[in-house]
Amino acid sequence: MKKRLPSYRLHKPTGQAVVTIDRHDFYLGKHGTDSSHQKYHELLLKARRSDYQSRMSLTELVQIYKTRCRQYYSKNGRPTSESDCIEHALKFLTLGEFTRLHGKCFAHSFSPLQLKACRQLMVEAGLARTTVNSYVGRIVSMFRWAVEEEYCPESVYRALKCVAGLRKGRTEAREPAPIQPVPDTAVNSVFPHVSLQVGDMIRLQLLTGCRPGEIVAVRPCDISRDSDIWEYIPESHKTEHHDRSRVIFIGPKAQAILLSYLINRAAMTPCFSPSEAELSRRKSLTQIRRTPLTHGNRVGTNLKAEPKRQPRDRYTVASYRRAIHRACDRAKIDRWSPNRLRHSRATDLRRKYGLEAAQVILGHSQADVTQVYAERDHEKARQVMMEVG
Repeated sequence: MKKRLPSYRLHKPTGQAVVTIDRHDFYLGKHGTDSSHQKYHELLLKARRSDYQSRMSLTELVQIYKTRCRQYYSKNGRPTSESDCIEHALKFLTLGEFTRLHGKCFAHSFSPLQLKACRQLMVEAGLARTTVNSYVGRIVSMFRWAVEEEYCPESVYRALKCVAGLRKGRTEAREPAPIQPVPDTAVNSVFPHVSLQVGDMIRLQLLTGCRPGEIVAVRPCDISRDSDIWEYIPESHKTEHHDRSRVIFIGPKAQAILLSYLINRAAMTPCFSPSEAELSRRKSLTQIRRTPLTHGNRVGTNLKAEPKRQPRDRYTVASYRRAIHRACDRAKIDRWSPNRLRHSRATDLRRKYGLEAAQVILGHSQADVTQVYAERDHEKARQVMMEVG
């Protein structure tokens, strides 16, 4: 049955317009005036919004917020890693175990105790203390946004802000292990088990100290080859929203690796492509084939016409990392991730050339460094990369 709207009425003793909402009378001014009608519609809208808030479930709020984050946290038309982190944090609010313990939760009544229960699920899942704190912060940020959009009352956000973060040594959550450089033996062990493209990406990262996201995105148009030391200016990088520039210097050793990926390649095409890696893999299998071509399957006849998964034209940080992890498994060594290659280069540069050179080459220069210092730093970086890169 459709709920009837509260009616606009005349209060005869006073001549005012009146409306009754939730058993409370609201006087609107002189009956029949435009201002009284405007107040009437404003009160109805407020009551309707309040009723909607009281019915919005936590799951509905999570879905709305996830959609918003995919649009807001995007760069060059693709969701950023922050969007993924938010989704990972929010999934703990919709886990079956959480809903089993707390039943159907509503956004307007979500409490600090429920947030702490969700946090405990993160701890039991084995997440590090710092990760748990960051995930809880993202959940609280969702409620700040919900207050801004009037999906829930401000009191909910204020209460959730009172939940203190987990402190080191005061919680059962594990402490994150510091990111260590990759031993040379571990790096060398994966080369026989990765494609030529992935192997060269690893070598370039070690030589230049660039981030995984920067190595997978390199294109011919992003590289200036006007001097002995090439300069790679990524189209997009991690700190661009802080208005910081990023220049990656490419020395002779790295140039020798990269040159073959620049020749006969469209300027806007990524240098490293999974589809090219797959094509190279198939060619190498054909070359080492022992069965005569006159016997068995002819080359190319066992390809699926419409495979469910096709190699993409560019690597992502995730696909690059997975390729390395698979190689580690085949080599029967502990897994390591490509971000650790940057730590390896940082350690080596700082030991040999000092902190200043390492900061500039790795892109850690401060935002307020003057142009004079920037020029001096670039010259020092060029000298270092001429020798080691």
